[in-house]
Amino acid sequence: MIPYILLQIVLVPAVASLIIISTRYITGRKAGFIAGGTLIYTTALLLIAATRIYHGEIIFEEYPFGPKINFNLLADGLSIAIAVIMNLCCVVLAFYSIHYVDHRIEKIYGDVDERTWRMYYTRFFFLFPFFATGFMGIAFSTNLLAMYFFMELLTIIPLYFIMAQFGYSDFIERYKVALMCLFWGVAGATVFFIGILLAYTHTGSFEIASLSTLSGDPVATWVILLMLLGLFSKLAIFPLHVWMPWVHAEHPTCIAGLLAVYANIAVYVMVRVLILPLYDDFKVFSIPIMVLALITMVYGSLLAMAQNDVKRFAACSTISQISYSVIGVAALTVWSIEGGLFFFLCHIMGKAMLFSTAGMLVYMTGVRDIRKMGGLAAKMPITAVLWTMGAMSLSGLPPFSTFAAEWIMFTGIFMYGTHGPSIVLVIAIIAVTAVGLTIAYTFWSIKRIFFGPMSPEMANNDKIRDPPVLMWLPILILGTISILIGLYPKFILDLFHLVIGGI
Repeated sequence: MIPYILLQIVLVPAVASLIIISTRYITGRKAGFIAGGTLIYTTALLLIAATRIYHGEIIFEEYPFGPKINFNLLADGLSIAIAVIMNLCCVVLAFYSIHYVDHRIEKIYGDVDERTWRMYYTRFFFLFPFFATGFMGIAFSTNLLAMYFFMELLTIIPLYFIMAQFGYSDFIERYKVALMCLFWGVAGATVFFIGILLAYTHTGSFEIASLSTLSGDPVATWVILLMLLGLFSKLAIFPLHVWMPWVHAEHPTCIAGLLAVYANIAVYVMVRVLILPLYDDFKVFSIPIMVLALITMVYGSLLAMAQNDVKRFAACSTISQISYSVIGVAALTVWSIEGGLFFFLCHIMGKAMLFSTAGMLVYMTGVRDIRKMGGLAAKMPITAVLWTMGAMSLSGLPPFSTFAAEWIMFTGIFMYGTHGPSIVLVIAIIAVTAVGLTIAYTFWSIKRIFFGPMSPEMANNDKIRDPPVLMWLPILILGTISILIGLYPKFILDLFHLVIGGI
């Protein structure tokens, strides 16, 4: 039995961050491997915990700080499945970042001396593990204040400083976008926090489990509304989506995949904090949420089709893709919720693949404009395969896991539509049709970037080739895992059903 297994999973990455920053001039180029190795260790712990939970155990660790505030951690079928895939994305992007951050320092700061280079390089990997700490804290927290703290930790510490110091565009533009990210993140978290305080005034507790005592009370409607508004800003639900194309596109590509995790994790929070304890009170919000998600789904797809910037293209697709998870959980059937949560996990893997491949294109060609690309499959065959895998994953095509997720999710939505209001059936039909938009814009991007005539500038550039193996191999592994989960989704779905099946 491993002692304090959940506490280790949450805090070990933060400890690694402190080691990296305190030994930055000694660690130097090893910082990326320290961060990646630490996350491999916590992933191993997560898999051990997942195996225990799959066999019927619930892991609960108690760390009280007072009568009202605690740092208790709970791993059940829902939280452990979410945590495993999120941490896996962190591992993959940590190793991907090792070369990519070197490239960003060179592009932004030029030919600096070794000491300055080490300062910037280790600063990035000091900030990077905080993502994992934040994600794991959100997944396992039983206390609303602790969950709020970890949501803010993600916004204030890594996102702002990494965007400001390693993002794209010039110095002023980077800080503008970083501030946009900060303001939207804080605004959403603040509205969520007001909902927490309102709940506390009526329950006398910050525990998530105590929210169930509000069931049937009119104040529950206001608590749900406030928390939903806070979460919708993170989910980029229309019309609270305006920050996503800017922030998502201008972040370093190695972080953009984790920003997709940060946005998507609000779906988990919605289920954990609102749907499970306040299921009956949440029903009034079901159809309005589904309508907003459908609008966002279609709008995001059309927005992606209009993009010529390869990074902004991936960013706009995130707006559309998140809404699939939202429409699933909002339908409130067991299958739709499990399918929506499963799609969340599949989407973050697919988006990590697509964004990372976009970073490879920029890394090797120095070009973001898709109109200046074309025919690159001849020079970058591995990159072309990875982009195609990402496109297939986001499009929900077999054998990728999104196919199974969409099948389960839409089955649950249609079950609601056939036994509930007829408008739900209309929403479900339009949503299924909207999948065709995803297929259209993702596969059109394959044609534009990797096939057709190559520009003379690209053809004559001998430096254009596939990136170093440490960049593409982790992404290939992630794509392979997505396929394996798609072929055998039972393990994750069984874990989900241990919790969701009780609705």
